[in-house]
Amino acid sequence: MKILVAVKRVLDAYVKVRVKADNSGVDMANAKMAVNPFCEIAVEEAVRLKEKGLAEEVIVVSIGEKSCQEQIRTSLALGADRGIHVEAAADLQPLAVARLLQKIIEKEGTELVLLGKQSIDSDNNQVGQMLAALTGMPQGTFACKLELADGKALVTREIDGGEQTVSLKLPAVVTTDLRLNEPRYASLPNIMKAKKKPIDTLTPDELGVDVSSGLKILSVEPPPARSAGIKVESVDELVSKLKTEAKVI
Repeated sequence: MKILVAVKRVLDAYVKVRVKADNSGVDMANAKMAVNPFCEIAVEEAVRLKEKGLAEEVIVVSIGEKSCQEQIRTSLALGADRGIHVEAAADLQPLAVARLLQKIIEKEGTELVLLGKQSIDSDNNQVGQMLAALTGMPQGTFACKLELADGKALVTREIDGGEQTVSLKLPAVVTTDLRLNEPRYASLPNIMKAKKKPIDTLTPDELGVDVSSGLKILSVEPPPARSAGIKVESVDELVSKLKTEAKVI
């Protein structure tokens, strides 16, 4: 079985986000970049499935500027076998990404596609669902447990107030949630080995995909600054302020 894992290059989760002065977007100049945390969980799950003997190959694909090969190399150091880089603009919309992934799935013949449930920059939570619709594959989203057996994937997914388990006939699309696993750290020998693993480069034109977008970001605003807190002398004063000033009780 081939497993395809999509990874996205995003601003490191520990970097403080700064909005550009003209509100046209987030200031990415000289910022530390990383693999989207949900995508890293997807890579870890694919590698674990291979280590269990349930998969023969783990292919990592990333779509964006040439710099995203850094995140492909990181994924290869975590245990993926080879990478595919689709060289395109960094701000592609989810439908364009899903269409590119659809073409790669057709090209590679993968039986399981793992994606993070969303990226921490755009928070769209759309690519996995769109990809399932385009390919006609069943989908299991927000996976916190994944088991493969008898040509099926059992996906336990987090829902409001509990969990739900669905059975998907392979090939299938699964998006990963935080509790699925804890990604490993890449060892130095594996980082060195990753430098020799192959990365194929493609373009949207070679895949026959129109990536033009009908969406335009009009403005990006930082969250409002939080006002300073106050100290109260007693519980009675706290209750009084919650009633008369905050008006929350």
